[in-house]
Amino acid sequence: FALQVEGIGRFRGNACYVSGAIEANFRRIPFEVGDLKSLGHSPVLDKWCDERAGLILVTGASGEGKSTTMASMAQTIAQRRSVNIVSIEDPIEFVHSHGRSLFNQREIGSDAHSFASALRNALRQDPDVILVGEMRDTDTMQTAITAAETGHLVVATMHTNDAPSAIGRIIDAFPKEGQQFVAAQLAWSLLGVVCQYLLPLSGDKPGLILATELMIVNSGIEACIRERRLSQIPGLIQIGAADGMHTVDVSLIELLLDERISLMDAMAHARDPNFVKEEFQKALKSQRKGWFSGMLRK
Repeated sequence: FALQVEGIGRFRGNACYVSGAIEANFRRIPFEVGDLKSLGHSPVLDKWCDERAGLILVTGASGEGKSTTMASMAQTIAQRRSVNIVSIEDPIEFVHSHGRSLFNQREIGSDAHSFASALRNALRQDPDVILVGEMRDTDTMQTAITAAETGHLVVATMHTNDAPSAIGRIIDAFPKEGQQFVAAQLAWSLLGVVCQYLLPLSGDKPGLILATELMIVNSGIEACIRERRLSQIPGLIQIGAADGMHTVDVSLIELLLDERISLMDAMAHARDPNFVKEEFQKALKSQRKGWFSGMLRK
């Protein structure tokens, strides 16, 4: 649930019974969400905000900043374009201003029974942009993909740790006889996936910093999705720097070179810890601190 205390702030809360007593945890939600650049994202996400149709997935574990990224994208769109934006959230975290757009925020529980029913109803409101707080079930996934395929820009979050897992989870959620059709739909409508990881800042500095994996659907990845060759996608991300893609390992090396995170934390989050350590040490020895910058800032 979300709670706003006048003069203090807005909070996301969770309450449960523990040994017969009530325990509650609260996380403060800032009134202002930062822009995508200040959050640490690639310019690719800013470009996605100009798209008229397609599906964008923001993935990561709980507490990795997915809602913040989606809110920042929504605010960018609202300030830049005159469109009808419908968000479906559980609960509503960031309260958005309209900007140049019409912004309708719907909360599961109070405004709708489920993500699937809210999404179906949203399509009757003539939306241009739809934000889905979480794609949890087959009905929500199918409706979101169809909406993206039929001319809407859809931004949704999922709890997966990398781009191929997000795609695989969507396809596997459907009955076997329908999976090939869903894969074809997804290959056509998906714009890309950004997977997020929040790491502590190095030293005694307070706060967290963002590392990402970024997959952009090009012809090669589109074919892999359609033909369900998902195991080949990580390799295409690795060689996709010219298109703006990068692996989480490259993102971690960039943060290491900028002295923003510790080597221990980088190794803990790396897909290939040996690669991260070796390439980081190689870059230090060659004193080419900007070696990886081109891979992240296209």
